[in-house]
Amino acid sequence: MKITELRTYLVGNPWKNWVFVEVHTDENVVGLGEATGGLSSRPHDAAVHELQIVVVGQDPLNPRALWTHMEKALYFATTPAMAAVEMACWDIVGKVLNAPVYQLLGGATRPRIRAYANGWYSGERSPTGIAEQAKQVVVEGGYTALKFDPFGTAYKFISKGELRDALGLAEAVRTAVGPDIDIMIEAHDRFTVQTATQVGRAIASIDPFWLEAPVISTDPAATVEVARAIPVRVAAGERLHHPNEFAELLHPRVIDVAQPELLNCGGIQGLLSAAAVASAYDAWVAPHNAQSPFTTVVNAHVGAALPNLLIQETFDDFLVPWSHDILDGECQIKDGYLDLPSGPGFGVTFHGDEMVKHPYSDRNFLRLFAPGWEQRRGDR
Repeated sequence: MKITELRTYLVGNPWKNWVFVEVHTDENVVGLGEATGGLSSRPHDAAVHELQIVVVGQDPLNPRALWTHMEKALYFATTPAMAAVEMACWDIVGKVLNAPVYQLLGGATRPRIRAYANGWYSGERSPTGIAEQAKQVVVEGGYTALKFDPFGTAYKFISKGELRDALGLAEAVRTAVGPDIDIMIEAHDRFTVQTATQVGRAIASIDPFWLEAPVISTDPAATVEVARAIPVRVAAGERLHHPNEFAELLHPRVIDVAQPELLNCGGIQGLLSAAAVASAYDAWVAPHNAQSPFTTVVNAHVGAALPNLLIQETFDDFLVPWSHDILDGECQIKDGYLDLPSGPGFGVTFHGDEMVKHPYSDRNFLRLFAPGWEQRRGDR
């Protein structure tokens, strides 16, 4: 079997344009992938097409060998475009063997995957408003864990008023959901070490499950310094690309939750490698996942096979209604858990005729730290 063509769909999700990928073959088996970038859409789309000169004629049934081929051709790069092609090849292998991808990775280690909700806080930024939304997530959605960023426009430094407002939002959520629901606090890489330490000590009052990315994620030493200084678990890792970077983050043994991002760390094999490094340090993985429902499915296939998977992020229940029309086979979320997806391959079908109804827009970007960014309106 040989790869003959790469095709893409650039789809205008309001706060992040999605880049979907099809890998076509000479035997008419098509593999599916995604190359979405939060603040980069057309360049990612173009990067997929540029990969054609590297991958056309290659055998998709050998994803690891194909990854090495791409890596050398791109001078040791690790890109979302490469990840999209790699995961699409796993999809092809599963379809050819008539097996779900997680079966190819060693089989399921659990019957379902615990999920936490993100993207649910898109309304009024007030204690009353956010408390009501949080209550809906838990009562109506059945989630046992949820994440949000209460820090508004704070950047590097946080004033007393901004910290007071953030704590007010966090306390309102804790009161609304009760003591047994896990709350993850997202910081989006925004603080210095000193400010993150101040915030981490203050936010401990609501008993959060973790404080995520309190400082720039590409600086493991700074992340470790914050983790040593606060009484709250720190989670990080979505910006990391290589296994050695995860080793640097985890080696001090003060961080026990790594958050590899499928599209940043090298696709399915990259996520497996990050999990293996985490296992060596007796740590968990909680993969970052802020793309479409398709990447939720891919993460679920990999997560099903990981003994050290802690929990999986998902935005799926809080996306625009038409997001459920552009593909079939998305993960079903019941009582806060993802059902294991079925195959063959990922078990997903793209509907290109629906995707083209929602074109790219240069307004579909989430400008963090801008006033009102958390409303995810896609008009900034």
